[in-house]
Amino acid sequence: MPGKMLKISISTPERTLFSGETTSLIAPGKSGYFGILVDHAPLIANLGPGKIIIKGNGSLTTVFENKGIGILEVLRNEVSMLVDDAVEAR
Repeated sequence: MPGKMLKISISTPERTLFSGETTSLIAPGKSGYFGILVDHAPLIANLGPGKIIIKGNGSLTTVFENKGIGILEVLRNEVSMLVDDAVEAR
């Protein structure tokens, strides 16, 4: 039986940039970076510019560069992010 996962959604007002599952993520808060793991307590946080790092099982990592501000919500292993502008970093 596979372990629990976080459902992640990253959207701009125009489109969805990422939708999937992961084991953890690191996000750029207004006061610094913070991490989210499975079974994290409910949270609403302001986002600032910086890297959004989505870590999957093994070595799979996806990185987005948040170029503006945004908001993040964590509730029942679902993470929703709405950002002004972000691009996938290579």
